[in-house]
Amino acid sequence: MMINADFSQRVLVHAADTEWIPSPMPGVDRKMLDRIGEEVARATSIVRYAPGSAFSPHTHDGGEEFLVLEGTFVDEYGSFPAGTYVRNPPTTRHTPSAPGGATILVKLHQFDPADRTQMSVDTSDGASRDLYRDARETVRVETWAPGQAVALDASGGMEVFVISGAATEAGETMARWDWLRLPVGTRSLATAGPDGTRVWIKSGHLADMVAFSPPGS
Repeated sequence: MMINADFSQRVLVHAADTEWIPSPMPGVDRKMLDRIGEEVARATSIVRYAPGSAFSPHTHDGGEEFLVLEGTFVDEYGSFPAGTYVRNPPTTRHTPSAPGGATILVKLHQFDPADRTQMSVDTSDGASRDLYRDARETVRVETWAPGQAVALDASGGMEVFVISGAATEAGETMARWDWLRLPVGTRSLATAGPDGTRVWIKSGHLADMVAFSPPGS
């Protein structure tokens, strides 16, 4: 399966226009943002857990990071309410569930294979700050004031996910849960909407995808 797999192209996915696709586990549905592979895939998705749903125990060979958007996500490592950012590096194993339901933004198989940093951060206070930074990538949350213009330096590629509020970029409106991917070498400008914007940003990590060319391209 190939979804938005050409990393040389700018992509903006509007969550409201993207269908929920059932996963192999009952009660767990996904909005696929980008994907290379089938059930084991390099993937970026919005995943919705119905109350009482769960995934079977599994190991993340390529790592997993997620941001809890709604509800509370639960596994052996704890209960993670909305606003929590979690990194489970390669070799970690867990059994995710959501007794009361939850929705998360999740990225799979996108870690440095040597990364072993497991962590979680509560971002619910609304502050702008780094969540994770190393030589390969930076992950941040930012709150943009109403009408604020923000330079987006995607020299190493960038993803911007709207947690709340709205913004515009390249003449297009980005609303709640919309996802933007800017290719390596891009510079752009975003402007927050009249009520301000809360965003999750990942940058620098797409440099290793420059040479990737999807089948048929």
